[in-house]
Amino acid sequence: MLESFFHHIKKFTDVDDVELDELIKYFDLIKVKKKERLLIEGQLCRKNFFVLKGCLRMYFIRENGIEQITQFAIENWWITDNLAFLQQEKSTFTIQAIEASEVLAISYDAQEKMLNQFPQMERYFRKVYEKSFAASQMRIKFINDYSREEIYLYFAKVQPAFLQRVPQYMLASYLGFTPEYLSEIKKKHLGK
Repeated sequence: MLESFFHHIKKFTDVDDVELDELIKYFDLIKVKKKERLLIEGQLCRKNFFVLKGCLRMYFIRENGIEQITQFAIENWWITDNLAFLQQEKSTFTIQAIEASEVLAISYDAQEKMLNQFPQMERYFRKVYEKSFAASQMRIKFINDYSREEIYLYFAKVQPAFLQRVPQYMLASYLGFTPEYLSEIKKKHLGK
């Protein structure tokens, strides 16, 4: 499974096999049970997580008590409360496993040491965050410019894996719908 992590790194920067063997020492392998939490709102955000296997979600609780999912992470995706991690503060989000998962976790201090020892990893993280930021910008555009139905259809087109892996109520939360509305959209398009 580490091969997928190594391949991911090599997509963005030059790292040889000896360096990869050293890099991995900065990470902890964590096995997470379904519904187990890696981070709970109000806890200090000490780690950044790379998904080797499984599916995670990040959410917060709105004033009305309803969960609002802001991010999913599947294989080869990173997930953390970025602001809290960078500032080593309490998180405003919870990260939970949707499926039994395996993740690599790196602490803030370990990441800083790794970046000092392997400056090319700065490029890796820059590229990863550029892609993530671009995706966030597009999501904001869709929320403000597309109908709810168009948002679902686009999401289904570009992220079909989530439709099979994520429970419908979670997908609805992420897209900003009620589960009932999502069901109506799905029925409408499956009937065509």
